[in-house]
Amino acid sequence: MNWRVVPAADLLARPEHLERWRRLHRDSAGSPLLAPEFAVAALSVFGSGRERLAWHERDGETDIMTILAPSRGGAWNTFQPSQAPVGLWLQRDAQAPAVLPELLRQLPGAALMLGVTQCDPMLMPRPADAADGGLRTLDYIETARVTLPASFDDYWNTRGKNLRGNLRKQRKRLQDDGVPTRLQASRAAHEMAAAVEDYGRLESAGWKAKDGTAVAAGNEQGRFYRAMLEAFAAMDAACVYRYFIGERLAAMDLCVEGGDCIVVLKTAYDESIGNGLSPALLMREEATRDIIASRRFERIEFYGRVMEWHLRWTDEVRTMYHLNAYRWPWLGRLHARAAGR
Repeated sequence: MNWRVVPAADLLARPEHLERWRRLHRDSAGSPLLAPEFAVAALSVFGSGRERLAWHERDGETDIMTILAPSRGGAWNTFQPSQAPVGLWLQRDAQAPAVLPELLRQLPGAALMLGVTQCDPMLMPRPADAADGGLRTLDYIETARVTLPASFDDYWNTRGKNLRGNLRKQRKRLQDDGVPTRLQASRAAHEMAAAVEDYGRLESAGWKAKDGTAVAAGNEQGRFYRAMLEAFAAMDAACVYRYFIGERLAAMDLCVEGGDCIVVLKTAYDESIGNGLSPALLMREEATRDIIASRRFERIEFYGRVMEWHLRWTDEVRTMYHLNAYRWPWLGRLHARAAGR
């Protein structure tokens, strides 16, 4: 068993490394968030050039791959741009914690701590903290998913009366006013550039523009989403939902697919729409109906921190976590004391 560590730019420049990632992704849980297309787009747009690509081999087969970035004070973390819901750590089985100390010794400089960030227990089972302090986990956020039944009616009948009644009233109001609604799904690679532009216009008209965090076609976020969605669409694994109220674009979802799930990466809606309408929820109802009818997926994943509206949509919540490994166990114990644990 051994680790290899090379500049992460090699993932972009050397086809054998990309193929290694692709094979491991195929042999693992297969989350679209860990697909090579996602990793390459994130590294190409958000990488600083200091990242490292590392992989572990056992019995001649790669069983772990990751992209790591240096932090402060001898710490390294999985490469974690804010657009990535999970850390870029790909593994075939649950043996990863046992090989982290050796990875620390292979990293450049005096690597003291390695953080595997934003771990999903569905993809990487949460290990127990080591008794000696050399390995410990910390809660990150709670996140939500919907396990899909055979029919939309089966799903919808499990939702609360307030949600169903509220959306029914909104649809009746629109119908009485003669205002049609329409859900449009775009899946082709050549449609993704326009989709990101439309999404950026929606988000830039809302509160995110004031925070400077809105997607725009010309900023880093826009370039990432366009490149990533085009790559997924080339595999028939991207979907952008647009929801129109009348002729007005009211809401959008950016989604990727794989591993028996569809992941809703981003949602935006026209915040100026009033009259008691909830365009994102109206879209979500119709999109969920469309997803279940397609019979292509076992679940919808939302990621991100659980919000009140998620809990109207699902009862399924799990806790994501960070995993810290320390070069010396005493350092882990010191870190735990400093954190009050």
